[in-house]
Amino acid sequence: MEALKDVRILDMTHVQAGPTCSQLLAWMGADVIKFEPPQGDATRGQLRDVPNADSLYFTMLNSNKRAITVNMKTPEGKEIFVALLKKCDIIMENFGPGVLDRFGFTWEKIHEINPRIVMGSIKGFGSSGPYSDFKAYENVAQAMGGAMSTTGTPEGVPFVTGAQIGDSGTGLHLAIGLLAALHQRDRTGLGQYVEVAMMDAVMNLCRVKWRDHQRLAHGGLSEYSRPTEGLPATPRAGNDSGGGQLGNAIKCKPGGVDDYIYVVVQEAVWDALAKRIGPDVGQSNLAEDPRFAKIADRRKNQGDMWKYIEQFAANYTKREFMAILNPIDVPCGPIMSTADLANDEHVRGREMYVELDHPQRGKWFNVGMPIKLSASPAVVKRSPTLGEHTDEILREVLGMSEDDITAKKAAGAFSMPPKKK
Repeated sequence: MEALKDVRILDMTHVQAGPTCSQLLAWMGADVIKFEPPQGDATRGQLRDVPNADSLYFTMLNSNKRAITVNMKTPEGKEIFVALLKKCDIIMENFGPGVLDRFGFTWEKIHEINPRIVMGSIKGFGSSGPYSDFKAYENVAQAMGGAMSTTGTPEGVPFVTGAQIGDSGTGLHLAIGLLAALHQRDRTGLGQYVEVAMMDAVMNLCRVKWRDHQRLAHGGLSEYSRPTEGLPATPRAGNDSGGGQLGNAIKCKPGGVDDYIYVVVQEAVWDALAKRIGPDVGQSNLAEDPRFAKIADRRKNQGDMWKYIEQFAANYTKREFMAILNPIDVPCGPIMSTADLANDEHVRGREMYVELDHPQRGKWFNVGMPIKLSASPAVVKRSPTLGEHTDEILREVLGMSEDDITAKKAAGAFSMPPKKK
């Protein structure tokens, strides 16, 4: 039994933030109907690597969904939309401000058509406030939500993160909100409007930076490797751990771009770590060295501490160093490239890189389901081609006859109007 088997979602989202959310819910068993205009989600053609095939950008965000194309610019298309609204538990959109309103479907109108439906909206900056009409993008959300100002080195330019915290991070927040609203709907019988702004989601994911922002009012941040006294805002910290324990990325043999391991020097492991590396770096009494006796000492002298650890690591690959640190309980992890992860036994064993087959592009891989449900494990399936399930949805969900379907097709409900000569 799939966890969300009885939930049907009308998914009007496109690009990344919304499809991340609906794909996650589809993996949990929801019947997600990807509702596209006749030209399709723009990402079907973006960054295309196989001619005449849906791009990886699209396929990796739209697994396990059924697809229907509807032309909302026709009266017949709007009729199909209204009919689907009545049959769905959730409607999702991430259009620019006012797009659905201009079609005549405000939240109030949608709620009137189906009082039980939950509506999920992703906006760049929300529907209120002075930024509400601005356009957002992944990196814009990272810039305005506090991530970029705290990522990188203090003397360098701000960096965006490799993880899409603006888009995919917002999608995850929306999934939580939609499930909460469904739970309340089951109790009250009424749906509600659920909104997540990308800027808000990034701020939430930067939570520890807000912790440090307020700590600065009471003094410096002792775990940072650079002075922070008197700063007005949380600084970029390079690879400092940002937590109560010291951490950093350590270069390993043979010194390539990803030949690093991240090491966290907890207070409880320092003695064992110092005894293991000390003799090899000419510091046989490293465990007794007063510069590193207590965590406060190690914070103050962490530059020297990291030099000794890196001197030791220069003789080992990141995997070899990991094999030395794990038995003495030092938290650590090699910097894993996409190539490392794609071929990793642990990743494959947890079904986090899954091979699929697609009628247009052939074999390809998708990232797997990160949430493991013991009673309803996810089965990852390929994404739909454009409009692939249009007839199936009309028949199964709306109960339309073949004659009705033919008539709606003739009226242009599912296709672009022919170009005028």
